[in-house]
Formats: sequence, C-alpha cells, structure tokens
Amino acid sequence: MEQSIEINGVKYVREDAKSSGNRAVVIVDRGWIFAGDVTRKNGRITLTNAVHVFRWESIGFDGMLANPKSSKVTLKSLANPVEIPEGSEIFSIPVSDDWGTT
Repeated sequence: MEQSIEINGVKYVREDAKSSGNRAVVIVDRGWIFAGDVTRKNGRITLTNAVHVFRWESIGFDGMLANPKSSKVTLKSLANPVEIPEGSEIFSIPVSDDWGTT
C-alpha cells in the first residue's frame, strides 16, 4: 500500500513505496481473494508470485490491505501461478510490489 503524506494540499509518496502497478489484490466470485503480479491476456487473469488471502480477523478489509503481515491476517503462498477467467473478477486493488511477500 502506498504510504503518503499531505502538505498544504499536495500529496507526497515515498519513492521506494511506489507500486509499479502490476501487483494487486484480486477479489473473485465465490469469495476467493488472491494477490499477485497481474497479467491480463486473452480473457484470463494470471497472478504470479501469488498468495491466497485465506482469512483476516477483527481488522477489516482495509486493515488487511494496510498490513498484510499482521498476526490477524493469514496468507498462504502458492507454488504455481493462479489463472482466473476475467469474468470471475469482482474487483481488484493495486498494492505495493512487495505486498504479501515474505
């Protein structure tokens, strides 16, 4: 998640906190939530370096996004890429390049 401050109405983002724009948390129908480096091609979404957002407790969805390494968040690394049909995506949220990685 990008870290920023606002001074006199101008938002500043740390250079090392910027996302390249290809890692995202992807919410899929039936309640599945994954995160990974996103490639969209031929009606498919492929997530590499993927993790399954298995559960989070008492911090809310926004808390999970802000702090995926919290003890209240359970992420499971996936050995293989995740392939999702584009029509199954509910929404996605861009996150920092290291979101959910160890």
